[in-house]
Formats: sequence, C-alpha cells, structure tokens
Amino acid sequence: MADEEPSYIDYETFLDPSFSATSFANSLVLSTNNASDTPLDLSTPLSRVLFDVQEIDTHIDSLITKSALPLLDYTKSRADASGHILSEVEAQVASLTEGYKVLEKEVCERYDAAEQVRVAAERLCETVRLGRAVGRCLMLGRQLEAQMVELMPTGNKKGDHRAMTRAANTLITVRQLFLASNLGEEGFGLDRVNVVNTLKNDLIAPSEQNLLVRSQQVVREFSMSSLLSSSTLSQGSATFAQGEDTKSRTTSALLTLYLLSPTSANTTAATFEPSLLVSALQDYLQTALKSSLASLTRSLATLPTLDRTLLEISARCQNILALESLLLAIKPPAHPFFEGQTTNSTDIPLNFLQPLLQALDTSSLPSFFWRSLASNLSPRVQEIMNRGGVSARTLRSNKERVRDALRGCVDRGSRVLGAREKETGRGWEREAAVMVGAVMGVLGR
Repeated sequence: MADEEPSYIDYETFLDPSFSATSFANSLVLSTNNASDTPLDLSTPLSRVLFDVQEIDTHIDSLITKSALPLLDYTKSRADASGHILSEVEAQVASLTEGYKVLEKEVCERYDAAEQVRVAAERLCETVRLGRAVGRCLMLGRQLEAQMVELMPTGNKKGDHRAMTRAANTLITVRQLFLASNLGEEGFGLDRVNVVNTLKNDLIAPSEQNLLVRSQQVVREFSMSSLLSSSTLSQGSATFAQGEDTKSRTTSALLTLYLLSPTSANTTAATFEPSLLVSALQDYLQTALKSSLASLTRSLATLPTLDRTLLEISARCQNILALESLLLAIKPPAHPFFEGQTTNSTDIPLNFLQPLLQALDTSSLPSFFWRSLASNLSPRVQEIMNRGGVSARTLRSNKERVRDALRGCVDRGSRVLGAREKETGRGWEREAAVMVGAVMGVLGR
C-alpha cells in the first residue's frame, strides 16, 4: 500500500465493523448544515457522498487493473490445487467404498445372521423355560388331583385327612410358581397359556376352596368332651381312639389353614399372619359363645332345663380347653413360601395358640369364654327380670340353686385340664365368680 496514491477518503471509517450508514449520514448532514435551519440543504452532503462513491469505485477499478494477473495466477493455482485434492479424495473415497463393501459382506451380513440366531435362541430359551414351568404346573396339578382323591372316603374307609396338609403344600408351590411368573422370573407368561388357565380354573381354585371348606368344617366340629355321652367301660378304648382321631384330623385342618393363609411377594416369615387359621378359631369360639348364651338365657327363664344347659356349656368349655391344649402342642411348620429367607426365631410364633391369643387380646381361651359369656349374660338376665312374671319370681326364689349350678358348670368345664392345673396351680375361681356375678348382680345378693 506504500506505492498507492494518497486519498482524502477515510477508508478506516468505512472498513470499521461497527460502521453505521445512518450515523455517518447524520453526522455528514450536521457538519454541512445548521440544525436550526429549515429547510435543510441536502445537496452538499449528497454531492460529497456521490463524489466519495465515485472515488472509491475508481480506486477499485485501478486496483483490479493493476492486480489482474496476480489474481488470475492465484485463482488458477487454487483451482489446480483443488482439482488435485479432489482427485486424491475421490481415490480415497473409492478405497473406503470398497472397504465398506468388504466389511458389510464379512461383518454386517454375518452380524445380521448372528442377530437372527440370537433372537431365535433367546425365544427358544424363553419357550423352554415356559415349557418347563407349564410341565411343572401340570405335574403339580396331577399331584394335587391325586391328593384330593385321597381325601374322599371310599367304602367303609374314611378319607386320609393328612392329605389336606400335603395338598396345601402343593397349592403353595403352585402359588409360588404363578407369583414368580407374574414378577417376570421363571415361567414368565404362564398365565397366557390356555392349558394352565384351564388347570387353574378347573382344578387349582376349586381344590383350594374345597380344602378351606373342609378344614373350617373340621375346626367347627371339634369336640373332645364326653360329658354328654354315656361313659361305660366298654366304650373307653373307642372313646380314646375317637379322641386321638379327632386331634389328628383337627391338627391337619389347622396346618392346612395355616399354610393356605394369604401371602404376597412382600410377605416374610416375620410379617406373615395366619389369618385363615385365626379366623376359623375365632368363629369356633364365637359359635360356642352364641350357642351358650342363647341356651342359658332360655334356661334361666325355664329353670327345669338349667342343669342340662349348664352341662352342655361345660362340655363346650371342655372342648375349648382341649382346643387350647392342642394349639399349644402344634408348632408352626416350615412354610415353603419362606424357604431360603433368613429369619429370627423370635419372629415366628412358638405354637398355634400364640397368634390366636394375640388376636383375642387374652391370656387363656377358657378365661375368654367365661368372661365373654358373663359380659353378655347380665343384659339377658335383666330382660328376664324386667318382664317379670313366673320366670322372674322362680329365678329370684332359686338364686342359691342357680349360684351353685353356675359354679359347678365352671368347675366341670375345667376338669379336662386337670393334670396341667395341678402342675401350674391354675384354678378357675375368678371365672366362676364372674359367671355368678353376672346373674346374682341382677338378682341381688
């Protein structure tokens, strides 16, 4: 630029990146006019701008004329270089294309084939697992069917009650199989197999319902008392055998109810609650209470039937005592649902009696029976007295006899546990006093 002709144009201003045509025009107008003049003279700034543009255009033409050959040479050399680079790049692209074709043939095609094999193998593996689960489910169904047949009496032989427990274990195994399937583990999709759904609806569900009904019926019919039967020496061995059979049958029913109590994926040995077992036992106690209360209320209104009614109530209490002794002797079995779980011995009840006592909030079943009966008896006696008549007068005049009869009823009802009472020193005076107080409190002492 040293040999360039001098110019009065300030090129630096026009080449500045922050150049603003509006600001430049405004400053040019203000420099050639007085801002207070009206109108403004725009011919002078316009002439100057046109002159500057013509000067710049002339300068550009002279520069192009002087530098035409160097520019053409530079452009030619750049074009030649670009052509050379393009030819080299095309050769490399062709080489890469050939390499990609080889790679696609040797890798991609093989990968696609291998992916198809992998998908097929994965589906085959899932099919094998599902088939194994279906086979196991069908095997368990056949096993359950055979166990349910064992429960049915044939001819003069009773059904094998121990088959109830075996069938309950089979049902738990089936339940685990379906639970694992629903969680996406072994046998995923088991519920979508038609034969499994048929097995579930036609065999598993009815069998479980049948087991529950049978077990609950056995618990409802539990009876060990001999107060209401004639006790002769010839019947002693038969009574003992019947008692042992009743205990064994009831034990199987209780174990079945324990095993079939509802569980979920989050249930552990510590949180497991044998709800079916506790519910069946509570129903047994409530039935005994309701029957005793109804019959005792009728007998207090008609005293000639009182002795027979109190004998029946004593028999019910003996059955409750026998049931308590039986529950105390039954330890919770190993639950298949909790196999492999680390459990603390304090988390599992020591026997079947413990969860029932916790549910009833009591320390003894006979005590619960007598106290519950007494608490519901007072209002019934009050109704008899309020009605008045012969029943009320007879009951009031025979209150001493009623007192003795109630004490004798509680005493008879506790004799079935005589051996244990001697060891523990347990008496039933408080329960007798509660029963007597429920009646005498209304009659007046």
